[in-house]
Amino acid sequence: MTAEPPDVNAVTALVADAAAAPSLHNAQPWAFGYLRQIGVLRLFADPERALPRTDPENRGLHIGCGAALLNLRVAAAAAGLAPVVRLLPDPAYPEFLAEVQLCGTGPPDGALAQLGPAIRRRHSSRLPFRDEGIPAAVREKLSEAARDEGAQLLFPGAWHAQSILELVRDAEESEALDPDVREETARWTHTELPHAAGAADGIPGEAFGPRQRGTSAPVRDFAVGRPVPGRGWAPFEKNPHIALLGTARDDPADWLTAGQALERVLLRATADGLVASVTSQPLEWPEIRWAVRDPVSAMAHVQMVIRLGYGPEGPASPRRPVADLLHVL
Repeated sequence: MTAEPPDVNAVTALVADAAAAPSLHNAQPWAFGYLRQIGVLRLFADPERALPRTDPENRGLHIGCGAALLNLRVAAAAAGLAPVVRLLPDPAYPEFLAEVQLCGTGPPDGALAQLGPAIRRRHSSRLPFRDEGIPAAVREKLSEAARDEGAQLLFPGAWHAQSILELVRDAEESEALDPDVREETARWTHTELPHAAGAADGIPGEAFGPRQRGTSAPVRDFAVGRPVPGRGWAPFEKNPHIALLGTARDDPADWLTAGQALERVLLRATADGLVASVTSQPLEWPEIRWAVRDPVSAMAHVQMVIRLGYGPEGPASPRRPVADLLHVL
């Protein structure tokens, strides 16, 4: 027997949770269409929210949409549903990223359902973390979360972590010298404190975090040289904990996989009391992206650099209303 399709109110709640996912510059590059008669929810990329200078291949766009898809799966499992997902169901329509049959007949995924409370608690924290180690058991759970989604999470050694920090600095310098990238970043970030009234997307000034004093944690400075009233300086952790998320291949399906793995890792980290921020800066420049991977690891393509640790939660970034994201057919 086929389960009854969820009603529009239930789907609206699922999409609201999906849209709590992280995305490059908080552009929220997703849209959803619900076929209510058959209980199918479709995920689309929104090309108007692409970042052509920062993300010319739309790799980051796919990762963000993959993160939204994972949130959707978690929220559905928490609601007692067993969704069936097909990635890239129509090769002739590249913006059609996934089709989710919500009224599957199997049991809900209990491991995903347990992550439901973390969806609304997860925020990127660009604040200083404590210089405190992450227990091996916690790291293993994070690695398992990535493996469960078909990706790999690697914690690089000290020498490799230091090289990644240097690559982040190199990428930031390249960004500072590119006026088109600077303009695109400025368009999606708000230097006003508190954040610009009515803004439903982009990075608010209070989420930039303080400027770093004497340290080099891998935290993107969204101010890009612009003054931010009231923004101060602070020392960050001396030895930041860095993880690399990667995949075996590097095509749109792998980027969607990476996005789902990234969000599963972030939700697992949140549930375990960690805070995190992510950066793709050194991965956005082809001439240095290759240098981020560890040559002795089996990870072929690094998709995201993650900073993890213990410290204050970051402020929430704005979210677009579901009415702007969901079309019911």
